[in-house]
Amino acid sequence: MGRLRFTKEGVAVWSSHLDLMRALMRCFRRAGIDLKHSQGFTPHPELSILMPLSVGVESQCELAEFTLAEGCPVPIKEVAARMAPVLPAGLRALESYEGGKKAGKLAWLRARLTLTYDGGVPADAEAALTALFARPSLVVEKFGKKGPTEMDIAPMLRDLSVLQTPENAGDGFLASLERTKEERASTLSVEAVVAAQNPTLNPLLLATAIETHLPTYKPDLVRCRRLEIYDADGAVFR
Repeated sequence: MGRLRFTKEGVAVWSSHLDLMRALMRCFRRAGIDLKHSQGFTPHPELSILMPLSVGVESQCELAEFTLAEGCPVPIKEVAARMAPVLPAGLRALESYEGGKKAGKLAWLRARLTLTYDGGVPADAEAALTALFARPSLVVEKFGKKGPTEMDIAPMLRDLSVLQTPENAGDGFLASLERTKEERASTLSVEAVVAAQNPTLNPLLLATAIETHLPTYKPDLVRCRRLEIYDADGAVFR
């Protein structure tokens, strides 16, 4: 088994999970890398993504698992380099390697929400949001397949910080744009480590918590970016 670490940014963030899977499968074929296929009437390539992304969310730490077909001449460690020229805009291969930690060991995700306020960040927003996320209980409404349910997200948060967005925080699809002082003054960052599995906390629910409990601090625009993933001991997951 091999793993491909890649980024999803720019126009690629608007692709669904199924669109991303199809794109990766095509890119493996274009790169001349044969994947092992399952058995049965409808065989499919042995390729999966560890933590499917929501549409509109950026990431610099995506992991895809794959199994090469028997006799494939491409070494696993060369897969990323072979994939790089054929990946669509917004996807970038960082590395490929063999083995790695079992998927069940993935426990935590570091993510950043960039909150934009059209009229500028409220003067006391940092203190207000810091106090909000420090509450021992923080219940929000989550919408799932069975309809809306309430979830207490406080036990699934750790290492959270609220700060004015630094000047170089315009990464991802805003990396090439110059940010004026006025633009920087209109954004606030919430960076947190959240539960990634059993249970799973979607970082965008932090914005839901603001809207629910502090509606006067509701941002006009929210961007979310995955930064890193960890095991239960806090070590980087690979």
